[in-house]
Amino acid sequence: MTNLDPDLLRTFLAFAEGGSLARAAEKVNRSPSAVTAQMQRLEALVGEPLLAPAGRGRSLTPVGEELVDHARRILDAHRDAWLSLKGARADGRVSLGSTQDFAETTLPDLLRRFARSHPRVRLDLRIGRTKELTAAYEQGQVDILLAMRQAPATDELLVLREPMIWLSSEKGLASFDTEIPLAVLDPPCGFRSAAISALEAAKRPFRIAATSPSLSGLHAAVLSGIAVTARTEQFRSNGIEAAPSQLELPALPIAEFNLRVHPRADKIAGNLAALLADELPRSGAGG
Repeated sequence: MTNLDPDLLRTFLAFAEGGSLARAAEKVNRSPSAVTAQMQRLEALVGEPLLAPAGRGRSLTPVGEELVDHARRILDAHRDAWLSLKGARADGRVSLGSTQDFAETTLPDLLRRFARSHPRVRLDLRIGRTKELTAAYEQGQVDILLAMRQAPATDELLVLREPMIWLSSEKGLASFDTEIPLAVLDPPCGFRSAAISALEAAKRPFRIAATSPSLSGLHAAVLSGIAVTARTEQFRSNGIEAAPSQLELPALPIAEFNLRVHPRADKIAGNLAALLADELPRSGAGG
């Protein structure tokens, strides 16, 4: 029976989730030619074409689409086995600092997997804003940091990039004249700065219609139709959708988040960080 190399499956999933060989190469930290060679090796093992020409790029064949689910299950089992062997006798404490978006979307399932494999490890969770979490991390109070990227860092394991988008209530704005009503978090906030800069550059009149220190307050303001806001796809929910094109809102930049592990963190923190680095790219970003 042919064995499917997990490294090949990881690269294959990077292509399936990123949509191009170039994005897959960036994600797995290999050259595009190395990624192409890996895909050819995987196709030889499977005995069927997995990728097919599609315009200037490639797309999944029906066999490739079928392999996606199998690859995810194989890699999940591989990761769970590795974590279990590493964590069965592990005892200690790990401190994780995360922005609220991750805490309410992607983190719960990943922390559940870690807790199953590390039953004796205590998790100290800090959920907050990027500025405060980064300060705690730099003071050694947090082992793992998952927050908006301030600048490139030597200790970052992963950089997540996701487009910022304009979001509003699916019922529309409660009132609107010539100024765009804007809902933002209290400063400092990268999304706030990006939204204001984009509107100013486009010379669109706007007013700050709602502010909040937390995402729950921001969510309430947008859901009620008081204002629009700039976030990522992670903020979309029942009642909140992409702002209508009739508002003619300007383009927004890419949001960047990073996963950092403190140089003084122990192996247990490294195990959790490795799980997050592997799984977060599948889930999208937020923060």
